[in-house]
Amino acid sequence: METTYQSLSLTAADGIMMVTLLGPGKGNAMGPEFWEEFPKAMDAINGISDIRCVIVRGSGDHYSYGLNLPHMIPRLAAMTTGAVVAHQRNELMAQIRHMQSGFQKMHESPKPVIAAVHGWCIGGGVNMIAAADIRLCSREARFSLRETKLAITPDIGGLQFLPPIIGQGFTREMAFTGADYDAAFAERIGLVNHVYDTPDALFQAANQLARQIADNPATAVQGAKRVLNYSLNKSIEDGLQYVAVWNSSQLQSDDFSEAIQATMEKRKAEFNKKTNRGY
Repeated sequence: METTYQSLSLTAADGIMMVTLLGPGKGNAMGPEFWEEFPKAMDAINGISDIRCVIVRGSGDHYSYGLNLPHMIPRLAAMTTGAVVAHQRNELMAQIRHMQSGFQKMHESPKPVIAAVHGWCIGGGVNMIAAADIRLCSREARFSLRETKLAITPDIGGLQFLPPIIGQGFTREMAFTGADYDAAFAERIGLVNHVYDTPDALFQAANQLARQIADNPATAVQGAKRVLNYSLNKSIEDGLQYVAVWNSSQLQSDDFSEAIQATMEKRKAEFNKKTNRGY
């Protein structure tokens, strides 16, 4: 990709996009550059047909310390002072909605997203990984939905994305206490699928999982994600009707024909490597 980002590094290889959070400092804190760049990066990734899976990880020793307070608080505070209260509140609302947009784009992306967490994952970091499809971590990883300790409410998607993953009870515990939780807790409540002994083992496992996903037909994987997302706030009947409509088109696809033919011929199927643009 030609675009250069300050807060992110994007590296594509054989159908897999690696998104690495970059500084500033050792905790990959999310400052103004991140909130401007991440929605644009997701738009760019979603537009690349060859990319069939995305991994998001942090650089250095941590995933992310979350909101970069020294850089973001002055910007947000400027919208909460002065006499024109209604106008400033609208500006603040627009800023929050823009910050939400990147994680929403990741959640709604046709590409499956794997979050690989090592070290600290705090506040905005937890909001971010909650928007991913699959979360993995290393044993030393620590998680904290810490906004309550700053007298604010988690507002970048965590309270919307977390309940279907870990349930209302654990979401409320994390949000109300702002406490720190270890990898064993995260695995027990279902926040992460698997825990690995070291960051290196984590990143290797994330790559292997992404490879498994990327080797499957893109239309089938995207269809599964689309149906799962659609069904989050729908009845079982609505979900069954939706997947019936979706799969009726997939059963007419070239990939499905190739899968059947390869099975009959006892060989490995050769699927179309392009992303389905009809998502």
